[in-house]
Amino acid sequence: RHSMLPRQMQRVGRDWIAHWNSPQVFSWNNPISNCMRWAGHYPWATFPLSVPFDFSANWRWPLFFGPWRQFQNSNWQLDNFTHNCCFHLSNCNMKSEGGEPSTKKRRLSGQRDSLTPEPETSSSNQKEAPCLSPAQNEGNCTSKRGAIQRHWEYFCQYSRTMKTSKNKATDQSNRESEAKFDFTVMSYNILSQNLLEDNSHLYKHCHQPLLIWSYRFPNILQEIKQLDADVLCLQEVQEDHYRTEIKSSLESLGYHCEYKMRTGRKPDGCAICFKTSKFSLISSSPVEFFRRDIPLLDRDNVGLVLLLQPRLHCKTSAAVCIANTHLLYNPRRGDIKLTQLAMLLAEIASVACQKDGTFCPIIICGDFNSVPGSPLYSFIKEGKLNYEGLAIGKVSGQEQFPRGQRILSIPIWPQKLGISQNCVYEIKQQQKEENTGEKMTEAKLDDTEKIVVASEKLSSKLQHHFKLSSVYSHYFPETGKPEVTTCHSRSAVTVDYIFFSAANDDTAAQPGAEDCLNGGLKLLGRLALVSEQDLWTVNGLPNENNSSDHLPLLAEFRLIER
Repeated sequence: RHSMLPRQMQRVGRDWIAHWNSPQVFSWNNPISNCMRWAGHYPWATFPLSVPFDFSANWRWPLFFGPWRQFQNSNWQLDNFTHNCCFHLSNCNMKSEGGEPSTKKRRLSGQRDSLTPEPETSSSNQKEAPCLSPAQNEGNCTSKRGAIQRHWEYFCQYSRTMKTSKNKATDQSNRESEAKFDFTVMSYNILSQNLLEDNSHLYKHCHQPLLIWSYRFPNILQEIKQLDADVLCLQEVQEDHYRTEIKSSLESLGYHCEYKMRTGRKPDGCAICFKTSKFSLISSSPVEFFRRDIPLLDRDNVGLVLLLQPRLHCKTSAAVCIANTHLLYNPRRGDIKLTQLAMLLAEIASVACQKDGTFCPIIICGDFNSVPGSPLYSFIKEGKLNYEGLAIGKVSGQEQFPRGQRILSIPIWPQKLGISQNCVYEIKQQQKEENTGEKMTEAKLDDTEKIVVASEKLSSKLQHHFKLSSVYSHYFPETGKPEVTTCHSRSAVTVDYIFFSAANDDTAAQPGAEDCLNGGLKLLGRLALVSEQDLWTVNGLPNENNSSDHLPLLAEFRLIER
């Protein structure tokens, strides 16, 4: 029957159509794009192929097209078909239904497919409306087919990137830029290859060739090049890849790299890389959350805290503290998560503390394995948490119905950790004095300290002295849909954050915070996030263009003097 082939073409037309003289084409004589998918029920026809495929050499039609002689006698001529016909994708958000987990199909059924929305900022701490950079608008038009569409949201009319796009407006604006220090910070969990292979069940929706490190790393590096951040905070950086490829590649782009590997069997860690043209290194402080003498701290997660000095034409002499971490994943161990966070905050307080007792501007990046609105998230933003009666499984908010109902103990961590409920290191002076009177005075002080510690043990309130805001607002204001930073076969949520110590004119000040901060940071702009639905239009993460199961977060700041 000669009508067999046209019927197949009609089925293909569900997702892509035969098109003539189109600028966006896939010809038979060129390699087929990875985002192409045959819509029929033939398993061999699923793309992408493991290697570029050339249809012009040593190729035969599949069996379903029927006998070759029958096909020759039909109105479809192979020569004309292969030379003149090509296929055009209807748009870049073609649903890859064949590769989606069934749970995602059901979740998205009934929802119309749409392009990535352009969310307005819902950040109540910004008084100026966001606007798109002309350069970024131009970048959206030239983005790769099938790529996630993300745009820039700007909160300041005179940000660095907008000045660049206006080709150096006036001498006065140039002088103003010299008096200020603007810089960009990225937080990116790049997905360790070792963890990917150990948790392959999370990536069943992915085409296997896209999960190979030799394919993933060039994509990740290209993404870093394009976003061109001044500071990179990377998580899940595999040690052998860092040593052989990542470090040298980033150094060739002008970055200086600091790295801290996890202390256990997992061969990955955290890295902070900064452009030497923008900053110089004052200090680097790794933080190990594993403590052999404390049973609670039996996990090998780590953090890294850097103190950086701004360069260039910057009148301010204030340093900037950059912290990066990857907290424990386990949703049912909120006690460990809070303790790890307290240890990181204590190190930040030690590094960022200045001679006058104030803190320099602080930026904390990382994968916190906690969702917006959870007790752990609220503690970071609000600076306080009363955890009395709080179930361990509810600390991070990762599970809607947590299985762990055990209540947090008071206090959460033992005294020998040396960190107070205010998340700072306890100062213990043990000096041997020859004078008996001084010894008695010291004994009295020790007794007083013991009384303070005893009362502190009974307290179920955690505090920290940083005034921290989140770069992202976590929900789209028009639809109320949540923003997503990670997406795989089992979930799509926000767990990655960039927190910063805001200048007094940038957010609503917390009580007492203005007394302990020296200056601050003003958020100028951010790279917008997307929704879960947007991610599944490109078959989730990782995909052809995005080679991690996390999205990079990017923000632009201005350093403000006190």
